Amino acid sequence: MARIFAGSENGTNTAKIVGSYGYMAPEYAMEGLYSIKSDVYSFGVVLLEIITGRKNSGFHLSGMGPSLLSYAWQLWNEGKGLELMDPLLGDSCCPDEFLRCYHIGLLCVQEDASDRPTMSSVIVMLKSESVSLRQPERPAFSVGRSTNQHETASGSSSSVNGLTASITLPR
Repeated sequence: MARIFAGSENGTNTAKIVGSYGYMAPEYAMEGLYSIKSDVYSFGVVLLEIITGRKNSGFHLSGMGPSLLSYAWQLWNEGKGLELMDPLLGDSCCPDEFLRCYHIGLLCVQEDASDRPTMSSVIVMLKSESVSLRQPERPAFSVGRSTNQHETASGSSSSVNGLTASITLPR
């Protein structure tokens, strides 16, 4: 998006929507509205993906929830945030550091753009443990469809492709 807009613009409305839907701020994906908080949303999704080891796209196929964001929100509210930690982090990650990054990620993906921090604030939050964090509001959930993978083929209107092979050759 940075290449599309002039450096002096800090918000506007556009008819040209670009980007991956799982990482797009909801106001941009739905209405074409972007602001300095649009990239904060995308950063929050990536941060949550990194610390959990799970991708937001295709998360509904795991059966845990419609999206990584909705599942993260559910666990956060239940006080079970550590269940979402990437197992590969193991003993190398302090649980308090994980929960702080988790908390910051949720602040970045809040539904209302005005509730999201600026990127400069996010950097300060990540660098300093002494900065107190406010409680996050509900994140914007990406629109996804859950499928029951155990349905029979005759009773299902959709299927899940477990493998896709592509060969890229010049013509």
